[in-house]
Amino acid sequence: MERIWAPWRTVYVGGKQQESCIFCEKLNSEQSQDEKNYLLLRSDQVFALLNLYPYSNGHVMVAPAKHVGDLAGLSENEFLQIGRVTKYMVELLKRAFNPDGFNIGANLGRVAGAGIPGHIHIHIVPRWNGDTNFMSVVGDVRVISEALDTTYKKLRDAMEVIKFTD
Repeated sequence: MERIWAPWRTVYVGGKQQESCIFCEKLNSEQSQDEKNYLLLRSDQVFALLNLYPYSNGHVMVAPAKHVGDLAGLSENEFLQIGRVTKYMVELLKRAFNPDGFNIGANLGRVAGAGIPGHIHIHIVPRWNGDTNFMSVVGDVRVISEALDTTYKKLRDAMEVIKFTD
């Protein structure tokens, strides 16, 4: 079996544990701080934001507003809202970035690779034909060709065209 290593994950996942939840901090901040926090969407039950350590341009995360680390802690409606917002984010990413595909998933628990195990979240990672490279494996470097500020603006512009309704 061949293996591909992602050494930066060990540093992040194995690093010092924060006592507070970065997701809750961002969600509880003033809406005027949304751009600074890369928060794309807020609803009563769910929010979406850019990943500060993206695997590719446009890497978005969707999380419940409630601080919960396990699917069993979500109501049926919260779970459905996560799905609705995930679908909406995919539509926005298609419009803003025209990717060839997506990786969508969640890491449940620290052992599964969750960097923030106490607050469940879904990763949406746009993919393009030929985007796999070995910079991250060979040089412990990820090549992200766009600043988060630019990514945020592209997605906010797409939100002006494609509206989300609760």
